[in-house]
Amino acid sequence: MLERIEPVEIVEVAPRDGFQSIREPIGTEAKIEMINTLARAGCQRIEAGSFVSPKAIPQMADMGAIAAGIERPAQVRFMVLVPNRKGIELALANGFDEFGYVLSVSESHNQNNVRRSVDDSMRDLAGLVDWLSAQDKGWRLRVNLATSFDCPFDGRQSLQALAARVREVQSIISDAEIALCDTTGRANPRQVAEAFARVQADSPDRRTRWAFHGHDTYGLGVANALAAYEAGVRRFDAAAAGLGGCPFAPGATGNTATEDLVFAFEACGIKTGIDIDRLTAIADRIAAIPGGVVASHIRHVPKERLHA
Repeated sequence: MLERIEPVEIVEVAPRDGFQSIREPIGTEAKIEMINTLARAGCQRIEAGSFVSPKAIPQMADMGAIAAGIERPAQVRFMVLVPNRKGIELALANGFDEFGYVLSVSESHNQNNVRRSVDDSMRDLAGLVDWLSAQDKGWRLRVNLATSFDCPFDGRQSLQALAARVREVQSIISDAEIALCDTTGRANPRQVAEAFARVQADSPDRRTRWAFHGHDTYGLGVANALAAYEAGVRRFDAAAAGLGGCPFAPGATGNTATEDLVFAFEACGIKTGIDIDRLTAIADRIAAIPGGVVASHIRHVPKERLHA
């Protein structure tokens, strides 16, 4: 176990995946201040929001103001979710050059999430990559494969189905970062380990950078992340206070809590670069946002016990 102890990169997703789960508007200044505080806590990669239609996700309607207001320390990378070329153009105009694009392994979830077939989403991805490649700008792309393990409509997804979707993405962009997403939180550690073993075995040139996006619906978020680490993954999504829940995945609760993941990794001697005390302080504030669904353990541990 943990024969190769290497540091991890945790992608803080509360400002996007977490905030979008809250119906009532969160004040723009409050969002900016929380993003800045997460960066000061040592979060070196933050999903700051998404450039989507405000009709679809009203909580993201103030992305322009957020882009203008957040601090941008040199050591912090900001990523934004984009659904199409218009989203990328807005993101570039607002100073972002790292993008996340979502499509599903499951056809039913893709239809419910983005209102198109998986084939259409793949064609859209190819068009975005072609357009970005023609730009005289540096950029990075993350492809999030939702329902990599389980679909709220179709149930458990097979390794064959997952591997086929991964190969399709790699045929479009071979050096992307690909995140396998446990959208419903129903995955288990063995399933996670087998999935990453399969997709990595299918990628002998190792240009793909792998990530794991977990939810804690069944209390297995940290265990699944550790299984992914054992399988060679070094990038992990998490949300402070465990805020979140996919609005298009019935029954899915919050993301794996960043503070739980940081504590677990650090306890195993795996460096995260995040200050647990500062992180739990901002997690407490995020947990207090009205209307949020949160789930974390470390926030409830007496602070003096975090370093015992």
